[in-house]
Amino acid sequence: LQWGSQAFKNMRIIPPGSGIIHQVNLEYLARVVFDQDGYYYPDSLVGTDSHTTMIDGLGVLGWGVGGIEAEAVMLGQPISMVLPEVLGYKLTGNPHPLVTSTDIVLTVTKHLRQIGVVGKFVEFYGPGVAQLSIADRATIANMCPEYGATAAFFPVDLVSVEYLRQTGRADEKVNYIQKYLEAAGLFRDFNNAEQDPDFTQVVELDLATVVPCCSGPKRPQDKVTVSDMKTDFETSLGAK
Repeated sequence: LQWGSQAFKNMRIIPPGSGIIHQVNLEYLARVVFDQDGYYYPDSLVGTDSHTTMIDGLGVLGWGVGGIEAEAVMLGQPISMVLPEVLGYKLTGNPHPLVTSTDIVLTVTKHLRQIGVVGKFVEFYGPGVAQLSIADRATIANMCPEYGATAAFFPVDLVSVEYLRQTGRADEKVNYIQKYLEAAGLFRDFNNAEQDPDFTQVVELDLATVVPCCSGPKRPQDKVTVSDMKTDFETSLGAK
């Protein structure tokens, strides 16, 4: 397959066993910024899997579409979409040391389901975002289908750039990615409120309020705090 791929432009083969497709995309494929014959432009993505949105955690705008749309894009054709509302999700505070990324994800997911974000883009901003690793951000973005948004976007910052270096991207590429995004006004310092965009709607979460929690067992969107597990289990046991 790798030998055969030499017959095509812009094609990479990743060996089996390297991870799930979205992990491979994060660690190997995503460019963040394209270099096309000396012209630079932001990377974007449409995929045929609903969890395509995982790449939004690295600052690549992506979402899941149907097979026909994806085939059109593969053949170089545009796809059209209704200009979405963009909801700003402001994160503040520092998470407790015992809180995991899963706890944060379940809290954010339940919050966004209550607000109602179907058909909207969600963009995360605020000083709390700087406290999240790319793994945390990708996990939150990966849950996008659970709260119904089209995309859950984390703009590129220094944490994103460091992740690119950690995953073996060439220094030359990482440098032009940062320079281009800074020049285009797309590189973010989440501690600088002056860089915050204007959103259709703004909601806020203090990460310090997130507590250890579980979900399920039947419905993964049902968040239950660990302190309430016993009561909830006993209640659910007898319920149809």
